[in-house]
Amino acid sequence: MATRKIIRINEELCDGCGQCVPGCAEGALQIIDGKAKLVSEVYCDGLGACLGDCPTGALTLEEREAVEFDEAAVHQHLKKMKHSTEEHQAHSHHAEKLACGCPGSMAQSLQREQSCCGDEDESDDVELKSKLANWPVQIHLVPIHAPYLQDARLLIAADCVPFAFADFHRKFVKDRIVLVGCPKLDDANAYVAKFTEMFRHNDIRDIEVLHMEVPCCSGIVQIVKSAMEASGKNIPVIFTQIGIHGEVMAPAFR
Repeated sequence: MATRKIIRINEELCDGCGQCVPGCAEGALQIIDGKAKLVSEVYCDGLGACLGDCPTGALTLEEREAVEFDEAAVHQHLKKMKHSTEEHQAHSHHAEKLACGCPGSMAQSLQREQSCCGDEDESDDVELKSKLANWPVQIHLVPIHAPYLQDARLLIAADCVPFAFADFHRKFVKDRIVLVGCPKLDDANAYVAKFTEMFRHNDIRDIEVLHMEVPCCSGIVQIVKSAMEASGKNIPVIFTQIGIHGEVMAPAFR
């Protein structure tokens, strides 16, 4: 044990947004049970590269007794993480037709009838029709090489958005391929890895990212930005925030 600087996480301030996770090059941070956690003291170099990524100020550096930073252990840890990610990606590629072993997750494009009168009337007497053009929609289940990703206009939405925004289908879903997930409760590292490969191996036209105004939901923004950087692509992106009362906040172009 040695007295050195090491990361400290204030769980009362942490909202589990996950923005700190990609900021730690040593893989020392993970989101566990909705909170940022230090995986092991040996992985934290104490330099604080992740501090600026925390929007709530939950991360600070403190000087205390801790196990010494071990660069060799970090190397093995990152190697293990990479191997786990590659296994996940290989499984996804091998099982593109059965993304989770379930026939209901088979990648397929959905054909929708076009209304002869344009968009449906908003009155309560008219049954609104789905604009969804792809299945599945869960990020974990969509194959990296799904045919509908080529030349696609992606809509990446935090999964609370469709419940808060009443006109989700007509405003956002039409003419887009939809991917949904929770940046707080799901594995942010897995999402970064999956989007990185998805962006790298498909000619995607543009992306709109929908997230709620609550701080923890902004993690989806960081996930997409990190994946874009890792993929080496420069795809046009719009980040749009939705209020908890259902209003559309001003979109921000990347």
